[in-house]
Amino acid sequence: MKKLLAILLTVAVLLSVCACAKPAEANTATTTEAATAAPAAEDTTAAAPAQGKVYNIYCWNAEFQARFEKYFVEAGLVPDGVTINWVITPNADNAYQNKLDETLLAQETAAADDKIDLFLIEADYALKYVNSDYSLDVYNDVGLTQDDTAAMYGYTKDVCTDSNGVLKGLSWQACPAGLIYRRSIAEAVLGTSDPAEVQSKLDSWDKFEAVAADAKALGYYMVSGYDDDYRVFSNNATKTWVDSTGKIQLDDNILKWIDQTKKFTDAGYNNKAILWSPEQMAGAKADGKVMCYFGPGWFFDFCLAPATLADSEAAAAPGNGSYGDWAIVKGPQGFYWGGTWLCAAKGSDNLELTKLIMKTMTCDKDTLVNIVNSFNDFTNNEAAMTEIANSDFASAFLGGQNYISVLLDSAKSIKYISSPYDQGCNEKLLEAMRGYFNGTATYDEALDNFYTLVLEKYPELSR
Repeated sequence: MKKLLAILLTVAVLLSVCACAKPAEANTATTTEAATAAPAAEDTTAAAPAQGKVYNIYCWNAEFQARFEKYFVEAGLVPDGVTINWVITPNADNAYQNKLDETLLAQETAAADDKIDLFLIEADYALKYVNSDYSLDVYNDVGLTQDDTAAMYGYTKDVCTDSNGVLKGLSWQACPAGLIYRRSIAEAVLGTSDPAEVQSKLDSWDKFEAVAADAKALGYYMVSGYDDDYRVFSNNATKTWVDSTGKIQLDDNILKWIDQTKKFTDAGYNNKAILWSPEQMAGAKADGKVMCYFGPGWFFDFCLAPATLADSEAAAAPGNGSYGDWAIVKGPQGFYWGGTWLCAAKGSDNLELTKLIMKTMTCDKDTLVNIVNSFNDFTNNEAAMTEIANSDFASAFLGGQNYISVLLDSAKSIKYISSPYDQGCNEKLLEAMRGYFNGTATYDEALDNFYTLVLEKYPELSR
């Protein structure tokens, strides 16, 4: 079994560079460790008396850390005498998964204070950890109940449900996503920036393409680069990357994305930027020419909004660069993208604290409402999101728009399908197709390159 687990944890792959899945990470693969001295809790009766004194959390950026500090540490929920130790390793070059794998494989013999207690994962590689013995059953091992997770969006539980139907991780986020557009450019191209009117003009891919031609005629790009709308297509796929016989298969939605992106590149509707590159986000600056980006709350809060600022040291507010000159609509097709899940690690001596963290940060409605107000996340509680959708909640980045109401229906309708090969196949397709898009390879050559790259990574598959 240990040999099998070692093999599973060796299948490591890279997802995003900005936050989530997830983006906004450093350009270095070095590990940074930060310890949070825990304040004395006013009531420690919920803490197990024999729990460990160091609680180790493994993650790839500070997204969850910021939320945890504000709504768990500052709330006085860390038991007296316990230190929260953050082990943060950026995703670049697969460094985070490599670090996590190495530590999990040594978990059994590690000293108590060195053992992983909680580790974070993303959707594209979730099954790698969910289908291993290194992640614990949320209900039977950690101690949460079905009632605790009842208000969560179903797909967020599907992501971390193993092959035996066991739930192995929880998320504070749901990640329905939409089309994020520059209001001032929309005025120039469409004659309106009103979300309802913009949606009516961009509610199909045919309309989207027609507007792209209009934008180009006025000196604007419809999207920044090759990959901006990839997840709209890929996360609406109806079949997995690999069939039951181990054969790689391309969904019709993937083929549609290839066709559209080639057309957009040849026509000059994008500026040939690569996902997470500086060039991609440069189009969102005050003098940028990009009209549309696609993404969920984490994308525009953690990636796009910072890129719009003219002065990164000044307050993020309208008037600072293009901040505030944006809005969101559903766009041609609803979709989801990314998210972060918390997994309890086997061998932890802090399961009572893990239970409290999971319950507070992923199940508690009040906490999830507060996270929306503080961080613009679309959180994983249907009742909370319905409440906020019908409130006066406003996103300053989105020009005062209540984006929760825009994406509420999309969140309810998300269907999740996956295979253990999703991350590698997604990344290798994006990499291989750039040659076709930029004219250095034919379609067949690019497709052959894709298969070669995937089979090098996963030699057990076939084409």
